[in-house]
Amino acid sequence: MTNSSSLYLTGSKEEFSFVTQEKKNNLPKWTETNIKKTQTIKKIVCGSGLNFLVWKKPNKLEFYKKDNKKRKYQLPKNETIKDLVSSRYTFLILTESGKVWSLADSNRYKEVPLLDANQSTFDEIRYVTFFEEKKLFVNSIIMGDGSGYYLCNGDQLYVSGIFFCRMMRNVQYTAREPMPVYVQDKVTKIFAGNNASGFFFITSKSDLLYCCGNNSFGQLGIGYAGGFQMTPTAVKNFKGSEILTLSSGLSYSILITNKGQTFGCGYQTRNGLGVRKTIFTLIPQLKKKKVVQLATGISETLVLTHQNELYGWGFDKGLFPTDECNNWNRNTPSKISLPGFFTKYLESKDMIRISCGSLVSFLYLDFKNTLSQDLRILFESKKFCDCEIGTLGNQIPVHKNLIECRTKLTIDQIQNKLFVEKPINKEQTLNFLKWIYYDEISDFGKLEQTFNLLELTFPPSVDNTLEKDIAQLYKDNDSKDFKILVNIDDQDEEEDNDEEDKKGNYEEIPVHKFILLARSGLFRAMFDYVNEKDNTNQVQDYTNKSIKSLEILIKYFYTNSIEMTTNQDPELIVDELSDSVEYYQLNNQCNFENELLKIKKQFELN
Repeated sequence: MTNSSSLYLTGSKEEFSFVTQEKKNNLPKWTETNIKKTQTIKKIVCGSGLNFLVWKKPNKLEFYKKDNKKRKYQLPKNETIKDLVSSRYTFLILTESGKVWSLADSNRYKEVPLLDANQSTFDEIRYVTFFEEKKLFVNSIIMGDGSGYYLCNGDQLYVSGIFFCRMMRNVQYTAREPMPVYVQDKVTKIFAGNNASGFFFITSKSDLLYCCGNNSFGQLGIGYAGGFQMTPTAVKNFKGSEILTLSSGLSYSILITNKGQTFGCGYQTRNGLGVRKTIFTLIPQLKKKKVVQLATGISETLVLTHQNELYGWGFDKGLFPTDECNNWNRNTPSKISLPGFFTKYLESKDMIRISCGSLVSFLYLDFKNTLSQDLRILFESKKFCDCEIGTLGNQIPVHKNLIECRTKLTIDQIQNKLFVEKPINKEQTLNFLKWIYYDEISDFGKLEQTFNLLELTFPPSVDNTLEKDIAQLYKDNDSKDFKILVNIDDQDEEEDNDEEDKKGNYEEIPVHKFILLARSGLFRAMFDYVNEKDNTNQVQDYTNKSIKSLEILIKYFYTNSIEMTTNQDPELIVDELSDSVEYYQLNNQCNFENELLKIKKQFELN
């Protein structure tokens, strides 16, 4: 068990002592930060130089900057963060309610609407009133170098910032309001990069990929270099639906398809190809790799594969995250070794995260969604569902207790409100179930319609999160539909076949079946075996652990927290639970170990 930070960084010629124990000018290797308790990190975004913003809790942020104390920010309680993005000098925060908030070193490039040029908002988070005044609901935000891009009211594109507006020959480029950008199609997504200088990409309702802006080095991928693309122009050879993600640096762009293939274009030392390309070209070194994550800085790029292999290129000499890479060709992808701390998570999917800024790159573990990741997998597997919702022929299998826990309605009530008089379609049903299972709001408008039909408050409050709902469900013994039988007979005797005696030798721990299915690989295997024989509502635990230890473990499945008192024999329980990660096949190893460490400290155990 360790108390290591899960946040590592690399890459700058600046002094890193404010977040690490190192005193060197350069840190070419991944270096552990002294930022502890980072298992709750949701996202990290970087500004210019050594400053970065960390999103930890639904409405809380932490800001780190050299020669400054750490700052903590909290949005109003009724606001929940949806995303945060950055340029070199500005951070923007988007909330689930469609509002935008800012933190800015200054507003010299006009990225933040209606703020004065030299106004700093680092003392507090500033609400950006422009969008509310114009009756615009902001669905998503992206930033480039000196530019902000906003998808509003579902399909309208707005742009702010001097760099982009000046290049658009807009006489009002010094104005403080975003300008609408005409697109002949409805916009669905926006892509850029926090160091992308005056250019961006969008996908459309008609399944096209468009580009717009500065094309000095062929970074738009339209077959030539030079000039400025004044209006959004289609990029050939790619459909919008094929794009997993796309991100750009100062003068290059990297595109990842849904199949994990990696393409580059633009400046030769940065596009991953080693030669200038003005169309998106498959990067040979990654041809057989399925890439699932992408991060770009000014010139550096990191990609992570589905097997948690890390590759990078474009780093300045001597600043690759591992020493061996510094002798390789920095213009094309080189494999980068992960720190030892991360090797235990190589089999875990969607946990390792990467991020790049102008002078620093980050590697960290994402524990924010361990519960929602577990439930996402359960939902997609459609295993052991006990009911269905939907119209005839379009029913979707679900887990009854989870649905009723999140909505405080019965399955029958939901079925009647959504699928009888004016039934919602399958797409809207799936949009609703994504929120149920893993708190994802993929279509704000459709989810609001569904909530209105169910007569639920929208948007959901911070008290109606997945974590809080599941923690509350632990107390609902009446709805628990499964039992774990624990042998309380200390004697090693032959099993008695008499049912009365057998009942007397066991105690029952009530639990919700879907919780066991979602949180433990061991119980999933048990259910697979048991359900092949009969449809029982109980299973026996053979671990020989005390019933107190198992009760604490089951509660942890609901709450992600281990709690105990002195009368529960903490030393015995910690000892019994120390092998639980491996034995019960838990995904969130670091969080569970940290919880046990807290208990050790609380009761001064060795």
